[in-house]
Amino acid sequence: MKNFRPFDFSSYDVVNYLLPQFIERLGVVKSKYAFNQAFDMQRMNGNESTLPVLLTETCGLALASSDSLYSQTGILCSQKDLILLVSIKNRIFQVIHGI
Repeated sequence: MKNFRPFDFSSYDVVNYLLPQFIERLGVVKSKYAFNQAFDMQRMNGNESTLPVLLTETCGLALASSDSLYSQTGILCSQKDLILLVSIKNRIFQVIHGI
């Protein structure tokens, strides 16, 4: 089942410390597994205009439109192997390149 829910990236802050916090909380092995799951979802259900989203609180997965991210934040995500690491609770995100 596929659900679509718009996401407002403009209300979130961009940070560079979310990945270390995520790895510290889960550990290296579980963090790598979560990132691999996100990449797998992108390969199975995504396309060139989406990027995988990994929610830090729950390890939930989603796909986000790279065009929406760009139009709302000015962050261009046209490279492959990018993941958007998001904390909904803290309203922050970090773009991660190829873990």
